[in-house]
Amino acid sequence: MSASGGTRAIVAALGANLAIAVTKFVAFAFSGSSSMLAEGVHSIADSGNQALLLIGGKKAQREATPQHPFGYGRERYIYAFLVSIVLFSVGGMFAVYEGYEKIKHPHEIEHWYWPVGVLVFAIIAEGFSFRTAIKESNELRGKLSWSQFIRRAKAPELPVVLLEDFGALIGLVLALCGVGLALLTDDGLWDGIGTLCIGILLILIALVLAAETKSLLLGEAAGVDDVKKIETAIVDGDTVTGIIHMRTLHLGPEELLVAAKIAVQHDDTAGEVAAAINAAEARIRESVPIARVIYLEPDIYSEAEAAKGPDPDATPGGPARPAEH
Repeated sequence: MSASGGTRAIVAALGANLAIAVTKFVAFAFSGSSSMLAEGVHSIADSGNQALLLIGGKKAQREATPQHPFGYGRERYIYAFLVSIVLFSVGGMFAVYEGYEKIKHPHEIEHWYWPVGVLVFAIIAEGFSFRTAIKESNELRGKLSWSQFIRRAKAPELPVVLLEDFGALIGLVLALCGVGLALLTDDGLWDGIGTLCIGILLILIALVLAAETKSLLLGEAAGVDDVKKIETAIVDGDTVTGIIHMRTLHLGPEELLVAAKIAVQHDDTAGEVAAAINAAEARIRESVPIARVIYLEPDIYSEAEAAKGPDPDATPGGPARPAEH
C-alpha cells in the first residue's frame, strides 16, 4: 500500500474500535442501554471494515498474471466497497431495528455511570483515531477541500477511515444525548430515539462510501493535474507535434494506464517515430511516475479531419488538437 499514512490511519482506527467495542458491550450489559448495544455493534462493524481494508491492500500487491495482465490494484476498491455494505447492513440497519424496538418498548437505563463513562472514553479514543486520519490525509489533500478530497481521492483507505471516524464521533454524541435525555426524563424512549438516529447516520455514510467506491470500480481517469503533465510530456514539438486524442484510466490507486493517438510529421521515418514514442513514454513516466502502462499510436494530423469533430463510432473518439506553440 503506497500510502503508508493510509495504513497508519487504518491501524489506529482498528485499535481504537476494538478497545471501544469491548467497553460498549460491558456498558450495555450493566445498563441495558440500546444506544450502547448499537454503538457496540457499530464498533465491531468498523473493526471488521478496517480489517477488510488491510486485506485489500495486501491482496492488491500481487503480481500481474496472464489472466489478470494489469495486476490486482483494484482489489483495494473492491474491499472498500465491501466496507460500505458492512456499514450499511451490520451497523446501520441493526441500529435502526434496535432503535425501533426500544421506542416501542422503552425501559429505564440502569447504572447510568457505565454508559456515560464509556461514551466519554469512546469520544476520546475516536478523537485520537480521527486526528490521525486527518493528519495523514493532509499530506495528500493539498489545497482540496475535505469534500473534494473524499470525492477525488484514488486511494480509498483514507476517505473510508475519515468518514467512519467522523460518523463514529457524531454517533457517540447522539448516543450521549439519548442516554442523557433518558436519564434526565426517566424515559427510555430517548435512548431509542438516539439509537435510531445513529442507524440513520450510518446508513447515510454507507451510501456515500458506496457511491464513491462504485465510481472507482467503474474506472476513473487521472486527475486534472496529472492529465496536464502527461499532455505536456507527450508533445516534443519536433516529431510529436500534437495529441489527437487521449484517454487515461486508473488500474489501481497507484497505477495508471495512458492511451493516446499522437500526431507525427508525414515525412518522418519509422525509426524516428519509434524513437519519439520511446522518448515520450520516458517523459511521461518521469512526470507522472504512476503511469505504468502506456500505449501511444502514431498518426498523421489532418486539419480537415479535425474540423469534422469527433467520430461517434470511434473508440475512443475525441477532437484532434494540434500542439500549442
